[in-house]
Amino acid sequence: MATDAKSIDLKNAALDYHEEGRPGKIEITPTKPYASQRDLSLAYSPGVAYPCLEIEKTPHDAYRYTNKGNLVGVISNGTAVLGLGDIGALAGKPVMEGKALLFKIFSGLDAFDIEINETDPDKFVEIVKSLAPTFGGINLEDIKAPECFLIEERLKKECDIPVMHDDQHGTAIISGAGLLNAIEIQKKKITDIQLVVNGAGAAAVSCTRLYKALGVRPENIVMCDSKGVIRADRDGLTEQKREFATSRDIHTLAEAMKGADVFLGLSVAGVVTPDMVRSMAPRPIVFALANPNPEIDYYAAKEAAPDVIVATGRSDYPNQINNVIGFPYIFRGALDCGASAINEAMKIAAVYAISALAKEPVPSVVDEAYGLSDLRFGPDYILPKALDPRLLLCVAPAVARAAMESGIAARPIENWDNYRLRLRKFMGDDGKFMRSITEHASQNKKKVVFGEGNLENVIRAAARLHNEGTLTPVLLGNAEMINRHADRLGIDISEIEIINPRHDREDERRQRYARILSAKKERQGVTFEEALDRMYARSYFGMMMVEAGDADAFMTNCYSAANKMAERAVSIVGMQDGFDHFATLHIMNTRAGMYFLADTAVNPVSDTPALIDIARLTDRAVRYFNHEPVMAMLSYSNFGSNSSDPEPSRVANAVSILHEKYPGIQVDGEMQADYALNTALRDATYPFNTIKGKKVNTLIFPNLSSANIGYKLLLGMGVGKVIGPVQVGLKKPIYFTGASASVEEIIDLATLAALDAIISSRN
Repeated sequence: MATDAKSIDLKNAALDYHEEGRPGKIEITPTKPYASQRDLSLAYSPGVAYPCLEIEKTPHDAYRYTNKGNLVGVISNGTAVLGLGDIGALAGKPVMEGKALLFKIFSGLDAFDIEINETDPDKFVEIVKSLAPTFGGINLEDIKAPECFLIEERLKKECDIPVMHDDQHGTAIISGAGLLNAIEIQKKKITDIQLVVNGAGAAAVSCTRLYKALGVRPENIVMCDSKGVIRADRDGLTEQKREFATSRDIHTLAEAMKGADVFLGLSVAGVVTPDMVRSMAPRPIVFALANPNPEIDYYAAKEAAPDVIVATGRSDYPNQINNVIGFPYIFRGALDCGASAINEAMKIAAVYAISALAKEPVPSVVDEAYGLSDLRFGPDYILPKALDPRLLLCVAPAVARAAMESGIAARPIENWDNYRLRLRKFMGDDGKFMRSITEHASQNKKKVVFGEGNLENVIRAAARLHNEGTLTPVLLGNAEMINRHADRLGIDISEIEIINPRHDREDERRQRYARILSAKKERQGVTFEEALDRMYARSYFGMMMVEAGDADAFMTNCYSAANKMAERAVSIVGMQDGFDHFATLHIMNTRAGMYFLADTAVNPVSDTPALIDIARLTDRAVRYFNHEPVMAMLSYSNFGSNSSDPEPSRVANAVSILHEKYPGIQVDGEMQADYALNTALRDATYPFNTIKGKKVNTLIFPNLSSANIGYKLLLGMGVGKVIGPVQVGLKKPIYFTGASASVEEIIDLATLAALDAIISSRN
């Protein structure tokens, strides 16, 4: 491997990653209670005997009482480890652990990595076959050819669970989907294309077989190995090579490339030259998949033939052929329907599902993950990105349906809507909350002004919001600077309005805003001249755009809204009638459900009247987001246990007044967070509580410090996705976000601000 500085940095980082904390990448986590002796007696002796006896009577009940139906074995002998060759079973373990991790994070499947120190195919098969009762499926990995063909074929015949050698079929399925899309873009027919394959190993053979199943004609295929073109008159050909031997009078890769439509490389770096690419047919397709360096560099191929579509195995170039796009979801679909194998129909179903997904509009979360702004189907986007969350919902059902239609599903899926809901749960946050808000906002486009238009994260967010049609963004700042930043980022913002409050062409607008503000504040000592001077500040100018009706919402960056920015918002747009305070809340989307936390950014210390207003505003907001609020007022005290201290007393007084004046609000406290979130503990210890039997989903913190620490702690621990701070209580949508907010956070908050504006305009 290379020893340059970049490679050394990567090596050190990779070694640290694997060693730090707990060595390795995976662990086992219990899924059942184990706190009491009774729990242990059910988990093991004597209670465990009962499911054992049930499985003895009905073997298929193993899928009811054990994790077999959600467990994949990742099995290898280390004879062909990715890019490293025959390094042995033990040295290949980090790769197998990594594969197990990918199964879990992408599809929710558990996986054990098993490294078998055996190179004899017959003995290897016997070992794996003896392990098969443990698993719902077996993913064979990094086994060299030609032994891998024999091993997979025998295990498929002798095991009654899905078995797939991913090095063969994973690459075939993903590249097959890419091929279908590439020939569509290049306006070619699959039955007409001339295909050259360089490499004759497991992946190359499997890819070529699948391409034939998709429509490539056998007579249009030329396969090469290290000796050149595989010809029918060559001696000593393996069975797999003989399958693709040609009778054409060609001998070298260069000769084979002339006039070819598609090149598929699964060989070694640098074997394809720019001249070879130039010799191909017009609008060629080059899949250079050698790992880690392709048969020809991406940019060298593009320079040789500007109309070429290039795919590689690398993530730093467009069109990565990445097996993770397929195997987690293929096994997910196969195990969920109880498939006894992964057959050709299931593989082809996966090909077409992946191909179709690439043509769909790309969600913002994918752009965010890759730092891109405008992914769309075309020469540089022929396949979905590996982190596209839609793959699970797209590929797994297609595979399961194909298994059912081909008659190998022991547990057919009867309700597809319920199945998709189940799949969403494997991924945690199912995105419905923001999807529904985005859809609503898109149908009623509002103008949202961004105060810090010169920041990179704001420019990226505004461009994507504009391109996706969610809202109409306006950037405040120096136009020359903003455009320069956008050009450097490769982002087109030509259709986005930019306003510089210091050099606004509409000088009358600044004066109009000053007149409005001075009229509102004339009894508070604000003269017209002073108001006019304030209009040079982007925060004043942006808020006045909303107040004057020239915009629908304003977003400004600050480290905390509990400063002059909050006072500024109150002085310009005012607070809602009936309230003396406003607040912000954060929405946390977790595996345990959605939670609402307030006040997270405005009121440093909340006295009793402030807590009452925060609770009322939050109750209204939670209902606005279509959830029934069940509210806990938090403290370090439980129901008067520290009644002499001022903070718990303020919280208790607020609860008492809320119960008296606002009986429709479901709230109780003061209480500690664990009692708030543990319904059984709260009800057993304090049976008099007024929210008995109900799950708390709304937490009101006693002060800004505890709220801010609380949600940032949860965010840092990766508990779930956080949206916020969502402003509640101002008359018009003025939103605050941190200067370091990610593009996705800004997009989510701007979308909420647009929805707020929609509701405000209706009211």
